[in-house]
Amino acid sequence: MTSYKTINGLKVLLLTVLFSFSFLAIGQNFTLNQSDSSLKIFGTSNVHDWEINADEQKGSISFKDAANAEISKLEIIITAEALKSGKNGMDKNTYKALNTKTYKQIKYVYGSTTSNEKIGDNLYKINTQGELTICGVTKPISLSFNMTTNNNIINLKGEKKIKMTDYNVEPPTALLGTIKTGDEVNIVFDTKLK
Repeated sequence: MTSYKTINGLKVLLLTVLFSFSFLAIGQNFTLNQSDSSLKIFGTSNVHDWEINADEQKGSISFKDAANAEISKLEIIITAEALKSGKNGMDKNTYKALNTKTYKQIKYVYGSTTSNEKIGDNLYKINTQGELTICGVTKPISLSFNMTTNNNIINLKGEKKIKMTDYNVEPPTALLGTIKTGDEVNIVFDTKLK
């Protein structure tokens, strides 16, 4: 005869298993949290260094195996005219260079992971290959970042240098060409997905 203790133990075990499976199913997909994320573009000119913030971005990440940070999909989209420097003239020059009337978005799409190393508690060093699209030009790109998984929040932190001319973007100028920006920019991101 089965005791109440055994039945209750089986119920607890079953509920634990079901909860674990439903948590894993829910926890596989994460959406970018705009208010907690930042993406900055740093550049140079013949006069002074400059930076632009991405005030509007969206994206998502999903996993084959979240426990081991095995990514199946990652996509980040930045609204081109939401790039803001705090200086109206500079923003206008940026939008002109990016031809934002035609190309509304800048987009990164994950392709594959080339290496995945656990470097701490819930912390991974991920090297990936993907595609970056700017001004309608799509190029393959390698992207490395640290990934932290904690309390149902995924945090991606890293940086990537690119050349504007690789994407047919003419580095912006100002004051009749007397101020010229450098071709290379550094993109620094701290992206949180929930």
